[in-house]
Amino acid sequence: MVNWLLPGWSSVLETTIAYEQVATDLTAWVARNEPDPYLKQAYEFGVLEDFDHLYRYSNLYEMIEHRKAEKIVDELTEVIPGRPTRAHHRHPFDNVRDNYDKQSAAAISKLHQLTITAAEQQTLNYYANVGPQYMEPIARQLYQEIGLIEEEHVTHYESLGDGSESWFEKLLLHEYNECYLYYSFFEQEVDPKVKQIWELHLQMEIGQLHAACDLMRRYEDRDPEALLPTELPNVLLFEPNREYLRHLLATQMDLTTLGTGYVRDQHERFVAMQERLQGDGTPVSDMVIEQHRERFEGADYRSDPDLSAGWS
Repeated sequence: MVNWLLPGWSSVLETTIAYEQVATDLTAWVARNEPDPYLKQAYEFGVLEDFDHLYRYSNLYEMIEHRKAEKIVDELTEVIPGRPTRAHHRHPFDNVRDNYDKQSAAAISKLHQLTITAAEQQTLNYYANVGPQYMEPIARQLYQEIGLIEEEHVTHYESLGDGSESWFEKLLLHEYNECYLYYSFFEQEVDPKVKQIWELHLQMEIGQLHAACDLMRRYEDRDPEALLPTELPNVLLFEPNREYLRHLLATQMDLTTLGTGYVRDQHERFVAMQERLQGDGTPVSDMVIEQHRERFEGADYRSDPDLSAGWS
């Protein structure tokens, strides 16, 4: 039902740009509101990569469909370069993060982790399904390249969860998180018909939350209320994150991962992985910008061309 709310006249690329806008602003909001410094850094690191994906797809969009992405992102999100897509492919050892401690982590931290993991997984699945539908080789290749990065992002965020949580704990958290998200959408929705959908789904998820609580009591003899917040956290908001993103662009563009930490130097394992994947070739994400500049008098597409964002 939610997926079918997408307008039938939207092209695949227009939906793709919307996905990357959601990834950018949702992850930025989560990072701004995450109380745990380590988890916060994980979201700040990832959001600069989704930000760059938005820039690459927006340039492809103008090349293929001859339209500008600002009509999709409106005034909420800028389209400018983030951490270059070519720098996103990392060794698998450097994609796994330390997990939160289920005993001490704040409830909102657990909800954040579930939310961003789900968003990245949905994006990965979408790109894997729609990428092969393009005739243009550069479009097929860009979806494949970024799709593999989204797979890295799923690992990056999913590994933040505590693997010692039982299946019933995970079920309980998933159901509570769905209640939290649908309530957030319901509170902000301005379209009466869509608002009814959020309300309907919220009611369904509340029923499923009760069922998850009953399962925990029955099979683990535990009180589910002890694992949930005493009151619903502040609703999730989609709002401009321009200043926050500009701060990250100015301070974290050159970060990469090493083990479960972050470094500013391109270490030996990172360089070896880049050489193995790209060799002497040009990454597709860079080819998109090069071809756009060839077609549009030496200019790439940006919704704010006067803002210097570092690498492009």
